[in-house]
Amino acid sequence: MPKTEPLLKVKEPDVLAQELKDDGIFPNSKLKLLVYRQAVELPEKDPASIFERVFESNQWHGSWRNGIYPYHHYHSTAHEVLGIYLGWAKVQLGGEKGVALEIQAGDVIIIPAGVAHKKLRSSADFGVVGAYPEGQDWDMNYGKPVERPNADRNIERVALPKLDPIYGARGPLLEKWTTREGFSGSPTRTQANAKGH
Repeated sequence: MPKTEPLLKVKEPDVLAQELKDDGIFPNSKLKLLVYRQAVELPEKDPASIFERVFESNQWHGSWRNGIYPYHHYHSTAHEVLGIYLGWAKVQLGGEKGVALEIQAGDVIIIPAGVAHKKLRSSADFGVVGAYPEGQDWDMNYGKPVERPNADRNIERVALPKLDPIYGARGPLLEKWTTREGFSGSPTRTQANAKGH
């Protein structure tokens, strides 16, 4: 019997966008942190494979399955996408002065290079698929003074992704990240089609 791939069901975007400013410890980013609530309908069998397939099809590569580290860290050489495929977690984004968000299976977080992230707590079954835009390799930074200004220079050189990791050429990332300038620090929420929710 041939193996069949689970059908991909992407929902209309329900987006939380938040700029997280440099707090003196973590550089964070002028690009907005993006959270897509319930972006993907996940099957019961192998839900992680859905995120792996959609990320790869949108040129986000190097996928892995695991969780989120329970300590503050950031990447200065790559943006990162996290697709939650099982359970729930509360995560701290942007360092101690940033925001704490609850995430659950079906949610997606797009983390600009420089934005600190840390798991505060989670369900026992919490699972994440992570990936990076084509051509970007990640590094690890922890908010130590010695990391800067080299990390700041790295962040400025990180290219914008060609495609949104979930919605491709028509995704909210392309609208929200069109330029590095002119973003406000207040969160914005957009919903492309309220009828679907």
